[in-house]
Amino acid sequence: MNTPMRILITGNMGYVGPGVVRHLRHTFPAAELIGYDAGYFAHCLTGAPRLPEAYLDRQEFGDVRTLPAELLAGVDAVVHLAAISNDPMGQTYEEATLAVNHRAGIRLAELAKAAGVRSFVFASSCSIYGAGGEGAKTEDSTLNPLTAYARSKVLSEQDLAPLAGPGFTVTCLRFATACGWSDRLRLDLVVNDFVAGAVASGDINILSDGTPWRPLIHVLDMARAIEWAVAREASNGGEYLRVNVGTDVWNYQVRELAAAVAEALPGTSVRLNADAPPDKRSYRVDFSLFKELAPDHQPLRTLAGTIAELRDGLQAMNFHDAEFRSSTLMRLRVLGDLRASGALGPDLAWAPAPAAPALAEVPA
Repeated sequence: MNTPMRILITGNMGYVGPGVVRHLRHTFPAAELIGYDAGYFAHCLTGAPRLPEAYLDRQEFGDVRTLPAELLAGVDAVVHLAAISNDPMGQTYEEATLAVNHRAGIRLAELAKAAGVRSFVFASSCSIYGAGGEGAKTEDSTLNPLTAYARSKVLSEQDLAPLAGPGFTVTCLRFATACGWSDRLRLDLVVNDFVAGAVASGDINILSDGTPWRPLIHVLDMARAIEWAVAREASNGGEYLRVNVGTDVWNYQVRELAAAVAEALPGTSVRLNADAPPDKRSYRVDFSLFKELAPDHQPLRTLAGTIAELRDGLQAMNFHDAEFRSSTLMRLRVLGDLRASGALGPDLAWAPAPAAPALAEVPA
């Protein structure tokens, strides 16, 4: 776009946000970029040479459930990433997941529309297809959400649809499973998990029989799709659009991903859990609509390159934690630690800050 924009990015201090912020700064250098985040994972930096928020014009802190309407004044586009963002967290904090991911997102969209925001970009998920059965899922396929996280995305898409209209374009990006390096790396994602296991211990432990299908997308290719959605005109896809975001060549079975990681790190052993209960979250996805609508914003990264990037990044961090699934590189663990310390309440709202200790009197 040729005119300066003001873009609000919620949830920018998570796994996806740093790459999105950096990409939008590069693509729209004259734009005013505003971040809004609760800060749960602000401290979870992984080898970042520069604080990711330095690319913003300003960073605001707050709960998306209580985002102030005045923050939307003059905003042209909202990129809504903020979410309790994976299945284990959704299972543990189901009510908070629905409150944050669904109700707060719809409130934000209503405020945005009232404030004259032109474009609302919602980070949805291909996990809404759930038990996919045979055949690749298109945007018109039956939805079968199996988790609180997936249900929150379905409800959000449904309630965003009637808000779209002239002057308020809504784009629901149904992202494939994220992977790749980030300044706030997560290891609770399938490819990232496998590379971490291979680097730390030379073992990949698959928590299933390896047959489920997963579509994948690199976090920086997610950022390219968000750039496209921010600038998208209603003539390209309609005032309300839900679209699968990824590429057909990145539909893999879990065991294929493990084999690719083992090939990149010789000596790695792969262990299947043949006795695991069936993982019903299995789906292949058809990304042809995204290719048609956004031919210049197609994913560029390869699986081999992503594995190498993760390997090199973890090795540069001197990563060797074979128990990483119990570490703070798992988002559920971070929330658990914050809850245990009393910093977060059961609804995942920040507890009031403790009073400052009284200063001791200095003897005369």
